[in-house]
Amino acid sequence: MRLRSVVARNLRLLRQASGLTQEQLADLAGLDRNYVGKLEREENSPTVDTLEAIALALQVDVEWLIRREPPSRR
Repeated sequence: MRLRSVVARNLRLLRQASGLTQEQLADLAGLDRNYVGKLEREENSPTVDTLEAIALALQVDVEWLIRREPPSRR
């Protein structure tokens, strides 16, 4: 699985497990809601800074966003 796919899957799973909408996550991370959707649909690749902002918003280590195994933490 490509890393872009891994990030998209983990982002979606962690966001849903947190009970957040894409818009809520975007607000917490200082991102545009459309951009979060594009990340989840694999239309964009996040920068390291974006990964850090998302991880902080989700209150997880950034490692959870790039793990090949699906997150089972919540």
